[in-house]
Amino acid sequence: MSSVPAFAADDAYLAELVARSRQSALAARIEWHNLLHYKPNWVSPGLRSLADDEGFFNSPRGKSHPQDELEATLASFFSTTQESETAQNPQCRFAARYHWLKGELGFDAARLPEQTCPRLNAWREALNPAGITLIFASAYLNNPASMFGHTLLRIDAKDQDEKTRLLAYAVNYAANTDETSGLVFAVRGLFGGYAGGFAIGPYYLKVREYSNLENRDLWEYRLDFSPAEIDQMIRHLWELGPTRFDYYFFDENCSYHLLSVFEVARPGLALTDRFRWSAIPSETVRAVTEQAGLLKEVVYRPAAATVLRRQLAGIPHAQYPLLRELAEGDARADDARLAGLAPGDRAAIVESAHGYASYRQNAAHDASAETAARLRELLRARSRLPASDAVAVATPDARPDEGHRSARADLALGREAGANYRQLRLRPAYHDLLDPEAGYNRGSQIEFFSLSLRDDGTRGARLQELRPLEILSLTPRDEFFRSLSWRFNAGWVREPLADGSAPLMRRVHGGVGLSWGAGTSIATVMMEATADLSASLERGYAAGAGPAIGWMVDPSPLWRARLTARHLRYAWGQQHNASEIALVQRYTLGREHALRLEFARRAALAGARNDAQLSWMIYF
Repeated sequence: MSSVPAFAADDAYLAELVARSRQSALAARIEWHNLLHYKPNWVSPGLRSLADDEGFFNSPRGKSHPQDELEATLASFFSTTQESETAQNPQCRFAARYHWLKGELGFDAARLPEQTCPRLNAWREALNPAGITLIFASAYLNNPASMFGHTLLRIDAKDQDEKTRLLAYAVNYAANTDETSGLVFAVRGLFGGYAGGFAIGPYYLKVREYSNLENRDLWEYRLDFSPAEIDQMIRHLWELGPTRFDYYFFDENCSYHLLSVFEVARPGLALTDRFRWSAIPSETVRAVTEQAGLLKEVVYRPAAATVLRRQLAGIPHAQYPLLRELAEGDARADDARLAGLAPGDRAAIVESAHGYASYRQNAAHDASAETAARLRELLRARSRLPASDAVAVATPDARPDEGHRSARADLALGREAGANYRQLRLRPAYHDLLDPEAGYNRGSQIEFFSLSLRDDGTRGARLQELRPLEILSLTPRDEFFRSLSWRFNAGWVREPLADGSAPLMRRVHGGVGLSWGAGTSIATVMMEATADLSASLERGYAAGAGPAIGWMVDPSPLWRARLTARHLRYAWGQQHNASEIALVQRYTLGREHALRLEFARRAALAGARNDAQLSWMIYF
């Protein structure tokens, strides 16, 4: 028998409600479990709530005892607490729970008076909810919280249309941190090192952050929730407002908790059950779109940089110098070179110059008065020119939810240094350069906890490689976009030595350089550096640096090839040279299957060795 607060004004009616709730087994219902975010406990029998805030519970044992929490919640509804700036009546604080329990138990208003909730009602009136849209922001490698992409909700108001959609409110769940190191964020986030919480704000601010500042395309998935479901979702979001959750990078992240909000609105969805170990944002979007009858339509909102690239593609190359000078302040809007052009051409150049100047301003976080004045001058010049149609950016052929699944298993047969081997590679997340590109960002690679086991027929299967983290970003440069390309990986790799052994070495590898794109190809030049640690090395370590080049091309939509070469001079620790030239090809068999053929020649501590490998890649 659980204890209940002593402020119940009608003990007999409370006892009746508790008895009826037990008779109906309400505490075992999925609706109650969703409202309290109960999930099976990993370490002991029973349930535990994912909420980590004492204020989310009415019972001291509410985090792990649904029955106690339900009875304490019923008792709290008898409170006569009046709303103030610092206090709410429990009927208002836990509005979604009150609504559900009232519907199941049919509260008698004479014995359990219903409280007015001015703050909740005013908040809901400001939202004016009529629809729910799931937003996916594409991956952004320079933000540690968004390397896999990011999801949030938009609450669409009754009186909004496509022209006023930016005025809607957005609901975001994220870790509360200013951490800028991707490695630190990922490591701390793996172990719940940050507090997470829900926040709500204007959607246009999120569009500005993602589309304008971070140049991330947005996908808007408009969902088909009924008015009653939307109302219950809004009530639950109100409950979640001040609630703290421990943030976990892979599972209890932005996407996972948004799915739990959908489950409160429509308990039969059971979306979070699909993500026991990890919740990759694109996979959670896929789970939503696969629910029959839930998706209404999808709208693509290209980033400001995507639109700008399309604008620049329509400008004659001969006009690029003038456009750059206008954007950078080296030419004025009344330049004689503009006057000699047709009005439509002048409009296109001035508009593109303004877009490029805005892009530079955002990239440099430039808030100077000089830049603001230049932008105003370009806007005034554009306003005096003829109107033109908006630049049309084609919707990509595949949405993020239509790409390959993020987990992958490789079954491989190979031959290295004259010996045959079999290899199994497992990768929980998420995408590499040779994976099918549909639905993913071109030139980006993010992999976590890639593990390879190899059996060469002499020692049995053993660990060949373990890389907790590998990131590679190949961003092509041109006259206007001067991005750097870079890479980083860390882990353990088995390295053959001259004495015939092949110990596991701890390895950290990184590089920075430049990439250029033409058609379906990307060429890259980098300077790379590597540090190896092993007791098998002289002095226990070896560190070096050197150049690397690469060329990636798509001969057909299903076929991709990548040729790479590098040479490292290990000048510290055990001194030696290491070089490699490799050709890797992938042929797509379907969304969840591909073949990969690799040829490599490597020379390092054990001399020169050839390696050939054929693998079947399965995405799941």
